[in-house]
Amino acid sequence: MLSKRSALVGTAIVALCMAPMAPAFAELAPLSPEPAPPAVIDALERDLNLTEQQVLARLATEQRAAKTEPTLTAALGASYAGAWVNADASQFMVATTDPAGAATIKAQGAQPVVVGRTLAQLTAVKDQLDRAPEQAKAGASLWYVDVTTNSVVILAPDQAAGEALATAAGVDKNVVRVSPSAERPQPFINLIGGAAFYIGGSRCSIGFSVTRGSTPGFVTAGHCGRAGNTTTNPSGTFQGSSFPGNDYAWVATPGHTPQPWVRGSGGANVIVRGSTQASVGSSICRSGSTTGWRCGTIQQHNASVTYPQGTVGGLTRTSACAQPGDSGGSFISGSQAQGVTSGGSGNCSVGGTTYHQPVNEILGVYGLTLRVG
Repeated sequence: MLSKRSALVGTAIVALCMAPMAPAFAELAPLSPEPAPPAVIDALERDLNLTEQQVLARLATEQRAAKTEPTLTAALGASYAGAWVNADASQFMVATTDPAGAATIKAQGAQPVVVGRTLAQLTAVKDQLDRAPEQAKAGASLWYVDVTTNSVVILAPDQAAGEALATAAGVDKNVVRVSPSAERPQPFINLIGGAAFYIGGSRCSIGFSVTRGSTPGFVTAGHCGRAGNTTTNPSGTFQGSSFPGNDYAWVATPGHTPQPWVRGSGGANVIVRGSTQASVGSSICRSGSTTGWRCGTIQQHNASVTYPQGTVGGLTRTSACAQPGDSGGSFISGSQAQGVTSGGSGNCSVGGTTYHQPVNEILGVYGLTLRVG
């Protein structure tokens, strides 16, 4: 059984606090601190709940630590076991497996800590975890070298999952500490019209970024997925979907960032400023993950189209081409969002006709707010 405690059995981690205190950084020769931008100071005051003076003191310590660490890393050589600024940024802690290195650390104004394992040894264990079978890694949230406890930490939904990863990797379990955690990392993706998303083995395209209350997401075609279906890249869940009859859906994507953009020609972003419907005959462009940015004109509004799955009404017919995978992607006229790609005929080699579901209907049905610039 791997220990869940912060202290590691059999590993000595001894801060040399009984010896005379190492000089604080403030007692070293003066070092001209790099000026901190006001925006940085304000943000640290806000997010770390510090006063301005505490922020300035922290930044000074951090600057000295950054300048000192390379020197001590080289001086300690193979015995080096990592370094860190302590919680209140009052000291710079440097770990070594060789007690004789304490004097070298103190001479640089840092606080020595004697430990049982070098940074190289810990990194080798972490590398073993990286090489474990994907199935075993899928059960854990993340793993990392923790120099403050001289261990390798595995965060996993439960103890068993973390231990399974350690076993599969064949690591020394005395070095590894499993910590059950609710943390579930996921990539933060900008939600941009025309970009791809995936439903199982299928691919569709994002229509437009939206929010419902504080929940971010996007609209797309209803035939791309049913309510409850999950998506990847970005990760999300279909909250509502209608097809046939209509061809619209919206996907909630907590943790991702809705942007007021559609991917335009050459990957440049086109800003969405509203959703006023354009007139018949107006130029219109669409963006999708298969064929990119394609343009044409609006031919008719309120067309009813019969697909093999059934009839969809209220669509707008255009001369902009599209192909499979473009479904759900953005239609935009100027800076005004028009709709999401439903279907069509032909392709972008020979030309074709494409239909889109008007975006304002989708917004109204699900109570969504279009993300605009």
